[in-house]
Amino acid sequence: MKRILLPVFLLLLLGACTMPPTVPAQGAPTPTPSAPTAPPPTPTPERPLAARVNGQPIYLVDYERQVAQYQDALAASGVDIASPEGQERLRQMRAQILEWMIEQVLIEQAAAGMGITVTDEEVQVAVAQLVQDAGSQEAFQERLERSGMTLTDLQAQLRAELLRARVLEQVQATVPERAEQVHARHILVDTRERAEALLGQIQVGADFAQLARIHSQDESTRDAGGDLGWFPRGVLLAPEVEEVAFSLQAGQVGPVVQSQFGYHIVQTLERKQDEPISPEHRQLLQDWAVQSWLESLWNQAVIERFVGD
Repeated sequence: MKRILLPVFLLLLLGACTMPPTVPAQGAPTPTPSAPTAPPPTPTPERPLAARVNGQPIYLVDYERQVAQYQDALAASGVDIASPEGQERLRQMRAQILEWMIEQVLIEQAAAGMGITVTDEEVQVAVAQLVQDAGSQEAFQERLERSGMTLTDLQAQLRAELLRARVLEQVQATVPERAEQVHARHILVDTRERAEALLGQIQVGADFAQLARIHSQDESTRDAGGDLGWFPRGVLLAPEVEEVAFSLQAGQVGPVVQSQFGYHIVQTLERKQDEPISPEHRQLLQDWAVQSWLESLWNQAVIERFVGD
């Protein structure tokens, strides 16, 4: 499932155009005095919902407010909302906004369990930064009014974004800075028969790197003799190759292994038990950690949607 981050307050920074009026939240009717013999009052109907996440409501009025803001942003960018293309983009946008709002609730629920909060003071600091970026309080207020948002709306959105960032930073922090790593190389071909034939040549003394330069279909490593460099677990796009590389001792060549890309011959050149993870690989592992964590939230959640196509 594709997930996106849609920070509404960025519309403020971009100077979004004036929004149409939004539907006010439905409140409880004003009670009126009644005689002792009057029938009991009718219960207040539940406010219309866009979704419910683990029992927590997402109100339709909040969803429609988000949609209206992004619809205005599309129009301001020159998209003809009435055109077929504009209607399709609007349809996709509505679905994406609902998914983001659901994910935000999931993150807020997880944050509560993790003991992570955002203080009012931190929100005020973020608002002050936006004021500074706008150049003056007057310019900030003008942008806020053009966006169709109230200061309360902006503060709520900033709080949500700060909370999301803080939670995801904690998830990323679970990735270690050091790990076991291997230095390996591989040859990728399209059939098992070709792979087995090349493996046979390697086993009788053929040069692995030279065969990789001639036969490997992995253009990113072919010119380097199939060299994959040093890597920890969890970074290769072909986990089958990674599994073989970590199962071998230095100098060993593994059996032919199949992945989604084709058939591989893998040789482990060196091993290190405890090596610093490169910034590039650590960022990749952190991205995978966040994605896996978010997917687990979605998979474990009870989600009811009440809007859509």
